[in-house]
Amino acid sequence: MIKISVPGPSSPIFSAPWAGRSLGPTSHNTLGIGAACKSKKAKRKERESDKVPCSSSSASALSLRMTHPHSARNPVIEQQRVIIPNKHGERLVGLLHETGSKEIVVLCHGFRSTKADRTIVNLAVALETEGISAFRFDFAGNGESEGSFEFGNYLREADDLHAVIKHFCRANRMVSAILGHSKGGNVVLLYASKYHDIHTVVNVSGRYDLKKGIEERLGKHFMNRINTDGFVDVKNKTGSVLFRVSKESLMDRLSTDMHEACLKIPRECRVLTVHGSADEIIPVEDALEFAKIVPNHQLHIVEGADHIYTCHQTELASVVLSYLKAALQQD
Repeated sequence: MIKISVPGPSSPIFSAPWAGRSLGPTSHNTLGIGAACKSKKAKRKERESDKVPCSSSSASALSLRMTHPHSARNPVIEQQRVIIPNKHGERLVGLLHETGSKEIVVLCHGFRSTKADRTIVNLAVALETEGISAFRFDFAGNGESEGSFEFGNYLREADDLHAVIKHFCRANRMVSAILGHSKGGNVVLLYASKYHDIHTVVNVSGRYDLKKGIEERLGKHFMNRINTDGFVDVKNKTGSVLFRVSKESLMDRLSTDMHEACLKIPRECRVLTVHGSADEIIPVEDALEFAKIVPNHQLHIVEGADHIYTCHQTELASVVLSYLKAALQQD
């Protein structure tokens, strides 16, 4: 099933109960729809800030208890720091937005990002305000989690996600859905193709063809350079090395076939793909490709949204909440 819908000014999203709410000390962002859209220069700065690992100030606020007016939509929320070992013995660090619900939605960040990513935090807050517990964590080699950062690691991150889901299952909690943004979108789809224990998946702005988008990061003739030197260093404008791409990690990405993986997703697994029509990192056409091959699929295009939903955080959260709440009712 393909559904393309674009929220407008009369949509219920503009009266969402979590709109405008402060996210507290774990983030500097809000979900307010009245915030002015940023200039291109500000957007670039924001994208860079989204890639910075968790600061010590964020870590010091991980055990935060927030009290809201007593209602079904405003439960008492507790953010709990949770450490989960992956199958390689590396400790994955996450934050559980605990509302007391048996169900948990697990949120997965994107490339060179962390659990403190603006989009991931905002979605966690939107879920908790609806009384749904959410867990956001750092993949191995990112943020506070142990391990080495790698350019690829798509299937390895799917295995990290599996470790998280098993942890909550052992605690008698039910992971009702998994959601990923950007690279995280690829990870949740790969998870659904490999492990058939989650029946609701949300892919936010994932990339369909992983052979694309590499030259933009690594520069022209990157294959010649990596074949000669065995690696490529990605630098910023001042010449400082941001990260190193090994030949092995590049081959990992190039050999990850999203088309083949999506064909293995069982029909009983429902998948929502959300994508911005103005995504400057991953073109919206990638979302259309997912819609063609995922068996049980719904597509939602957010008109005018860029890759990080700079001016469309509220719309994104509304779309996701609506889909997840409907899925919970079906289950």
